[in-house]
Amino acid sequence: MEKVWKTIIEPFRVKTVEPLCFTTQAEREKVLQKAAYNVFAIPADKVLIDLLTDSGTGAMSAQQWGAIMRGDESYAGATSFFVFEKAVRDLTGYHYILPVHQGRAAERILMSVACGPGKTVISNSHFDTTRANVEASGGAALDLPVPEGLDFDVPAPFKGNMDVAALERSIRKIGVKNIPMVIMTLTNNSLAGQPVSMANLREVSRICRQHRIPLIIDAARFAENAFFIKLREPKHAGRSVREIAQEMFSLASGCMMSAKKDALVNIGGFLALNDAEWVARCRELLILTEGFPTYGGLAGRDLEAIAQGLVEVLDEHYLTYRLRSVAYLGDGLRKAGVPIVEPPGGHGVYVNAKKFLPHIPPSSYPGQALVCELYRTAGIRSVEIGSLMFGRRCNGAFVPAPMELVRLAIPRRVYTQSHIDYVIEAFADIAQRAQKLRGLRLVEGPQRLAHFTAKLAPETA
Repeated sequence: MEKVWKTIIEPFRVKTVEPLCFTTQAEREKVLQKAAYNVFAIPADKVLIDLLTDSGTGAMSAQQWGAIMRGDESYAGATSFFVFEKAVRDLTGYHYILPVHQGRAAERILMSVACGPGKTVISNSHFDTTRANVEASGGAALDLPVPEGLDFDVPAPFKGNMDVAALERSIRKIGVKNIPMVIMTLTNNSLAGQPVSMANLREVSRICRQHRIPLIIDAARFAENAFFIKLREPKHAGRSVREIAQEMFSLASGCMMSAKKDALVNIGGFLALNDAEWVARCRELLILTEGFPTYGGLAGRDLEAIAQGLVEVLDEHYLTYRLRSVAYLGDGLRKAGVPIVEPPGGHGVYVNAKKFLPHIPPSSYPGQALVCELYRTAGIRSVEIGSLMFGRRCNGAFVPAPMELVRLAIPRRVYTQSHIDYVIEAFADIAQRAQKLRGLRLVEGPQRLAHFTAKLAPETA
């Protein structure tokens, strides 16, 4: 039997490097003040390790850079589109493939066509842009996670699942005609990158088919989810990740994808569907707002890189390294006394800021307070997933989010183990003085997606 080694080895060699940006704590304090305590406003050259997102921040392979040189930049009918189309169709099985510049464009187009006032889109958990696009159309976004998904301390193999009993109750209550689609986010980003089981996806698919409601997959991290299924569902242990992914897609009516995640590229996405009527209307919007249907706002070279990335992401050596690297960060934070969502997900580790900073109430944004302290302490940028991102004002009253988390999203093929050790060390330092951290107050911010542009200030004692 082949020996299983404990040491994480990156399944690649470093060929090109770029320097990191070192700053002093005094400099970072000034940067925070100028950014109004919103790390989205911090220039990248003032960040040492950037864990803000895993979206579009990965490193491309030599094969992808080679594919870029083949890019056909013809306005219509570029050969690169057909390479891209074949790669997506072979993977998903869907007939109609529409490229877009990134995932939220696919969300906006689909919600503009299928959603609207009086409609409710149901999901295991909508992410921020998905929810915003549903609501921008006039519709409502309903999350139905399984109960264990909200129990952050207790590990479970598939905490990203949808509550199927709640789904059936909701369909009866809302009415089939008022539900344009059900969305399954794989993995469940808003709930700590937790995976969805094949059994759960199959049951949701059965219910949707029974009621003739389209099931759409948010496929941004499909490969990570498929690998979790291989590792955690014994029935699928002997299958290839590609076969598992193809079965996942076969259970749905279509998918939206931000290629900036599991297609291992820096820009791009697609909408893949089987419904010809939806596609005709989506194509009209695509031409109006993105570009001709064979480029959809992308260069031909981007389409080539996506096609190659969809092959590389299914390599099990890569996926083993990816999941073990995330788990390594989770192990280190746990040992440092930092509460995390258990178990670590596929693309990052989520710190439970509510538990880490119990003295800061949700109205004072404990997650954002921790985000700012992490940057101030060590130059590490992360992102809050809590009441700044998902909190609401209802009749003048503050309605907190159900969780107060800080996401440490790990870019693909970018950082080494020593970088992760540095992150762990920074958190260990903060843990020693966590009770001294203060909250923040919101100075200004828009109604939707406030976390991107909000301005905050420290609370005074």
